[in-house]
Amino acid sequence: MTLSDEALQRLADVVALQPTKNAELQGEWDLESGSEVHQVLESDLGEYYYRDEDSLIRATPEAAELVEREGLVEGGNDDLTVHVSALQCRVLEVIAGPEAEPQSVVSVLQDVREAGEDPSVDDVRSALGSLTDKGILERIRTTVPTYRLAVERDELTVEKRE
Repeated sequence: MTLSDEALQRLADVVALQPTKNAELQGEWDLESGSEVHQVLESDLGEYYYRDEDSLIRATPEAAELVEREGLVEGGNDDLTVHVSALQCRVLEVIAGPEAEPQSVVSVLQDVREAGEDPSVDDVRSALGSLTDKGILERIRTTVPTYRLAVERDELTVEKRE
């Protein structure tokens, strides 16, 4: 299957963001709905992605090789390099470390706002969920969900998506 330049770039987004959801790709690709994302995935990238047991979108190994060969994403997932949005980057800057007391969504929201951003609570909740899906944060179930880093800060390389 030969991919257009746009499809190849979208595939690179899937590789960089995995595991991801329709909503995250919708924002990245500037589409109107999750249905449009599904349509693009099925029609343009059908053989290069799959959904895992949690219905998260992941790239096939062939997709990762193709994107790396085209020079769109650095190869190798052996390190802890993550490609995240600006808000996710800010959350990673303020979130509690692996040995610290975990933080609630509201606590993280307050810390992000103190750092100069003004996202909604839903945006912060979504960022925390995405980072948890990527394995960077751990969710601790108490009366309310709380979060903290699942890895040491010095073991993590964060690259903000443009």
